[in-house]
Amino acid sequence: MKKLLIANRGEIALRVMRTAKEMGIKTVAVYSEADRKALHVRYADEAVCIGPPPSNQSYLLGDKIIEVALATGADAIHPGYGFLSENSHFAKKVKEAGLIFVGPSAESMEIMGSKIGAKQAVSKFNVPLVPGTQEALRDIKEAKKIAGTIGYPVLVKASAGGGGKGMRVVNSETEFEAAIKGAQSEALASFGDDSVFIEKFVSSPKHIEIQILGDQHGNIVYLFERECSIQRRHQKLVEEAPSSCLTPEIRKKMGEAAVNVAKAAHYFSAGTVEFLVDEKLNFYFLEMNTRLQVEHPVTEQIVGLDLVKEQIRIARGEKLGYTQDEIKIHGHAIELRVCAEDPMNDFLPDIGKLITYKTPQGYGVRVEDSFEAGMDIPIQYDPMIAKLITFGSNREEAIKRMIRAIADYQISGIETTLPFGNFVMHHPSFVKGDFNTKFIETHFKPEMLKQKSEAHNEIAAFSAGDLFFEYEGKQGAAIIENTSSNWLLKRKMN
Repeated sequence: MKKLLIANRGEIALRVMRTAKEMGIKTVAVYSEADRKALHVRYADEAVCIGPPPSNQSYLLGDKIIEVALATGADAIHPGYGFLSENSHFAKKVKEAGLIFVGPSAESMEIMGSKIGAKQAVSKFNVPLVPGTQEALRDIKEAKKIAGTIGYPVLVKASAGGGGKGMRVVNSETEFEAAIKGAQSEALASFGDDSVFIEKFVSSPKHIEIQILGDQHGNIVYLFERECSIQRRHQKLVEEAPSSCLTPEIRKKMGEAAVNVAKAAHYFSAGTVEFLVDEKLNFYFLEMNTRLQVEHPVTEQIVGLDLVKEQIRIARGEKLGYTQDEIKIHGHAIELRVCAEDPMNDFLPDIGKLITYKTPQGYGVRVEDSFEAGMDIPIQYDPMIAKLITFGSNREEAIKRMIRAIADYQISGIETTLPFGNFVMHHPSFVKGDFNTKFIETHFKPEMLKQKSEAHNEIAAFSAGDLFFEYEGKQGAAIIENTSSNWLLKRKMN
């Protein structure tokens, strides 16, 4: 592999390019007209515009991207996450074009791309499943009987896709028919597939996922777990590794179950197996993501592996080179997704220009982003600005470092999830590790951030007043003109 095209944008495109550069691999960026000045375009060895801003006219044009790869002499394509990363047809076409797809096989994607198909596949390997159906619902009357047997509440889920689309909680039989029709309609509109199934609704679970790596020689290992329970609209905001609630015994069982899921799909490359975990720490297979995850850096920090590098090595046909017993947990890592969203307004996306943008630094802090001051947040794409990761020798240190890093992160011009991240890090339930997917619903109200912001402004104003009078008394300078030069300020003070 001498030249790699990254079929993505933003921070993940940069993330992949940096590893490729370390490995001596040239990189090709593709970009839409909205991303003409983007950092990933400037960082790549070559860059090619593939269309207008809408993703269905640019980043989702698989055939166009393959054409660019061939025209630039790239011999491989890395899909990142989102866009075409779990599109089995794209993976198949990449291979047919004589290129290397840095990811799993199209066949593995197809097995795990259907939640129903995935449940059927893993059931043969004794992986714990949430009670429910393993086939698409065809008859509503029959489905009602099954729901009654399972016991309400039940969850209606779309077989294809994710992100909470095509999903309905049904608390009683009277709600059942409307929920089925609503889920089918949304699933069809979102994924072009109206297949749905039902399973027992686990009311207040933890969402814990296991990172796995498999090579093309049949070797599969698990890289322990990530705690992903703090979510809004079924999408994660805070992730950490390892989880604070798992015992070594349960961690081992979950890891082995994840390896069995990978075996069921004949899987190679990096992948993530997601589980629901109830209050008694019983765990149930949820789904498998056949790609790199946004939260992969927290795993990298605790195991000391570059997952993008491992993906590339595996795609080149290399063996893993290590066994399960050689992989250990070192320290603790936390990730906050810094999104252009307003947590005081139901996390609605915010757009505008980044007037101020300065990232935190220092030991134990890692930022993966693709923005700088003066850039606009495009409306056409995901609102994530950056991944802010902190790590320490233990969970307490990682939390304290995250609090400091959030305080040091300077962003103005748009609203972000930084204040919410600060709220989470200080919340007693998070600090104790006593939380689940209902954290926001149970503990967070927008006015909490507003009150804290107002209190902070009052303290800042009071401190500024004290500072003014201190200078007036000690330095004999009651008024100092505004200046951007510290050197001039020092002269005026003297």
